[in-house]
Amino acid sequence: MAVNIVIADDHKMVREGLKCLLELDKAYNVVGEAGDGYECLDVVSKTNPDIIIMDINMPNLDGLQTLKIMRQENINKKVIMVTLYDDVDYLIKALDYKCNGYVLKNSDFSILKDAIDSVEKNEIYVEPSLTVMLNSSLARRDVKKSMIDSLTKRELEILKLIAQGLLNKEIAAMLNISERTVKNHISNIFKKIDVSDRTQAAVFAIKNGIVEIK
Repeated sequence: MAVNIVIADDHKMVREGLKCLLELDKAYNVVGEAGDGYECLDVVSKTNPDIIIMDINMPNLDGLQTLKIMRQENINKKVIMVTLYDDVDYLIKALDYKCNGYVLKNSDFSILKDAIDSVEKNEIYVEPSLTVMLNSSLARRDVKKSMIDSLTKRELEILKLIAQGLLNKEIAAMLNISERTVKNHISNIFKKIDVSDRTQAAVFAIKNGIVEIK
């Protein structure tokens, strides 16, 4: 039985090219196309595909946002993300949103076919050229998670306030503790997250989602 596929990409020529290549093989059947995330959600609901091949960078609603909505709404279709950019942060975010495959657009068509076949077997497929970067990035993320986990509840509170630009005196007043205690906590925080000043601590907090600056 053929694998039913929806292609979501804002470039019509890309969609048509992929469709022609895929349908040269009777194992694949393109049942729908979409030019942005909103159209993709609509097409998926109407065609009930096995796999969605979706570009990350689309107008109106991009691929990552579309994937996130699908998972939030329990649309558990298998999704292969495709992109021009070998940015590991995109890859990690896509995996966090439970994509099933990740392929670069400048790869050989055989790579996409490998991805489709792997995903159809309920395997996760990541472009081979990205696996080294992915493993390295995940290792760094594990180290940072370990650093964050080492912080006490009070240290996390103070780190958030540092990131918000508060001075020691203001932190002490807000938490009803002495400035000396604040300084001791900050010294411990710097050691645990391996930074040497307040600016670096604030950047660490923002980059790792400990605090959001609006």
